[in-house]
Order: sequence, then structure tokens, then C-alpha cells
Amino acid sequence: MTRTKHDLRSEATRQQLVTAARALFGARGYAGVGTEEIVRAAGVTRGALYHQFRDKAELFAAVAEEVEAEIAGRIAAGAAGAAGDPVEVLRAGAQLFLDACAEPEVERIILLDAPAVLGWEAWRDLAGRYGLGLVRLALQSAMDAGAIVPQPVVPLAHVLVGALDECALYVARAEDPPKARQECAAIFDRILLSITPDA
Repeated sequence: MTRTKHDLRSEATRQQLVTAARALFGARGYAGVGTEEIVRAAGVTRGALYHQFRDKAELFAAVAEEVEAEIAGRIAAGAAGAAGDPVEVLRAGAQLFLDACAEPEVERIILLDAPAVLGWEAWRDLAGRYGLGLVRLALQSAMDAGAIVPQPVVPLAHVLVGALDECALYVARAEDPPKARQECAAIFDRILLSITPDA
């Protein structure tokens, strides 16, 4: 299907709004940013905002989706370097996830604001669409290689993603985030080791 000039302009406007809103939400949080400031930063009209998005919450959802997609891409690329050891792929992916969540923009948008703005279920669905697929693939590869004891992949993936999400939330609220991140990574590593044949 050929896209028209109108489609391309509309797509460009949408991306301008998402980019501007992401910078503002990342710096000051959802509640600290008004739509007038977003349209001004994007260089578009208020009408353009409401043509693209029903409201500020829908724009925030698009921002959160973009951030989650980028995190998943970074994890997939970074963990691929450990491809020789399936358990190391999972370990590297977990570390990359915790590192990403420590970035102020990601922490603010994904961990602090998204559960409240999107609602708990929508936030979990968003995280699941990206992270769960990566974890399921890595677990299946590890089981196929004999590096992890065979077991149902889907519930195991949910357990590990849930553990990582809770680690990220814990680190975001910790008094000493670097220490909390290190502790969580060590605990997650012990969880991984517990499902290997040598455990």
C-alpha cells in the first residue's frame, strides 16, 4: 500500500509529539507537563495533538510503548553477545534491563508514571509484549541446549519477568539504587542457577 503525502505528514506530526512528550515526561513526569507545553515543544498546533491522540494519557501510552520497544531492542542486541552460553544470555538480559530501568527517563516513564497513568493491567501488558517474548525465547533456547531443566516455558517466563519488574520497581524506590541494583542482580542470578541441571 502506498502512503500519501498526507499519511507521511501525519506520521511525522505524531512522531514530533511523541518525541517532545517523551523528553518532557522523562524530565518532569506525567503530572508535571501540560498539553500546551507539549504542542509548543513539538512545534505543532493543539488541534494536531488531538487529531493524533484522544488525550494526554493516550500520548503517554505511545511514549511508554516507544520506550519499552527501545529497551527490548537494546536487550536483544546486548544479550546476543553472550550467545555461546544460554544462561549467560538470560543473565546479560536481566542486567541490561536493570541498567535501562536505572536511567532517569526510563525510571520516570516506565516505572513511576506508567503504572498510574496506564493502569496496572495495561502497564503489565505493555511490559509483557516486549520483555516476555524475549525471556520466553531465551528460556526455550536454554532448555533446548540443556542449560536449563526442561519445564513449562510460559509460566517460567512470567515468573522471571515478574521478578525483574519487581526488582526494577524496588531499585527505583531504593535509598541507594546502585546497591539495590547489584543486590537484585545477584538474587536474580541465584534464581537462574536454581533452574540449571547442576543446581
